[in-house]
Amino acid sequence: MTYLHPDLLLQGYANGVFPMADSRDAPDLFWVEPRKRAILPLDDFHLSRSLAKRLRSGRFTVTADRAFAEVLAACADREATWINPGIETAVTTLHARGQAHSIEVWDKDDALVGGLYGVRLGRAFFGESMFSRQTDASKIALAWLVARMKIGGFALLDCQFMTEHLASLGAMEVPRRAYLAALSAALAPDPPPADWSSLDALLSTLSGAEVSASGKLIAQLLGQTS
Repeated sequence: MTYLHPDLLLQGYANGVFPMADSRDAPDLFWVEPRKRAILPLDDFHLSRSLAKRLRSGRFTVTADRAFAEVLAACADREATWINPGIETAVTTLHARGQAHSIEVWDKDDALVGGLYGVRLGRAFFGESMFSRQTDASKIALAWLVARMKIGGFALLDCQFMTEHLASLGAMEVPRRAYLAALSAALAPDPPPADWSSLDALLSTLSGAEVSASGKLIAQLLGQTS
């Protein structure tokens, strides 16, 4: 099994490439640099009325970095996956170093029903994968991620490849050159790096940190566009 050093992984992201494997059991990996890159402009997140209603309902509890390993395993647990043990080990190490994060969505029975994970570098977040076991659970996770990024001063949400799911939420494709320019700006030393924990500080001001109140705050931060 090819060993992927965590620092090499970060270097790859900084240079606009990311690793993939042919399958869960593939011993090797390869680096990918799409001609067109999917990104989600933070101010253009598409919050439909139905998604805003679900956010405000309090049906789900959303956390960050509470179950990184479980989210990673769920993302890899599918018929076709590009996450092999080498990638899994590297991002798990980055998580231990505070450079990879997860968003978890829980139902009222405290079951993990959706989530996503990715890597943070400078003011960029490289979304790696997401999963959903209940309707809209992955959309809820992405909404919370975008709100966290907006509050924390992030500049770039990289989604790698475009899908209909991402397009419905406001993602767009940009040419490689435009992506690299946005990446360079997000990694520039001035302004300072983004703060992943800023949203937590804001949520702590809510009375009793009520689930429904948290969802209402996220909906307000994102705005309703349709």
